[in-house]
Amino acid sequence: MGPIIGITADKSEKRHRLGIRYAESVSSAGGVPLILPPLLSQIDHYLEVCNGFVLSGGDDPCMEQWGIPTHENATPVAKERQEFEVALVTSLAKRPNVPVFGICLGMQWMGLLAGGTLEQDLQEPQATYHASGSHEISGDLGSGLVHTHHHQALTDSGSLSIVATSSDGVIEAVRDYSRSWYVGVQWHPERTDTLQLGQALFNQFVEAAVFEKVEST
Repeated sequence: MGPIIGITADKSEKRHRLGIRYAESVSSAGGVPLILPPLLSQIDHYLEVCNGFVLSGGDDPCMEQWGIPTHENATPVAKERQEFEVALVTSLAKRPNVPVFGICLGMQWMGLLAGGTLEQDLQEPQATYHASGSHEISGDLGSGLVHTHHHQALTDSGSLSIVATSSDGVIEAVRDYSRSWYVGVQWHPERTDTLQLGQALFNQFVEAAVFEKVEST
């Protein structure tokens, strides 16, 4: 059996929700996807069961946790999800060998918890460019067209290294090189056709989780 990959789910209208392509991408990479409801009481169990974690996309962080008012144009993520994912990422900091892949909102959690800052409402022309569905990025992860839909972005990555940007200078990917595989991307690789910036990232992530599984047994 391949490594078990926990994928965080959203909470909306009394339902747990997750786009199907997250699980499909993990499965295609050889992992076993496990969808994680945002339950604080289960974090320790999730950490014991899972060999890697995907922090999925979603709505916007509630910035009061970082001493900043949430922007009027923001759509705040469910309180339960924010509490859960912040606690999960904080717990994972004590497990540097466990691979973590943050996507869109997931990358923003990574950046904020690493001491970074967030632009809560991109202005024109950036707003249209980043909510358009696709644009070019370049950096250490590669170069090409990515699928994107967001109106917020990190303006400072804190202690994380910036490993990709768009042509207008927006931070598109971050990484912690001191950990086995800790990568956040602002785009949606599960919906990106460019292999290097889409499925290949899931492949690398799951490969790192295979190594973690072997090491932990």
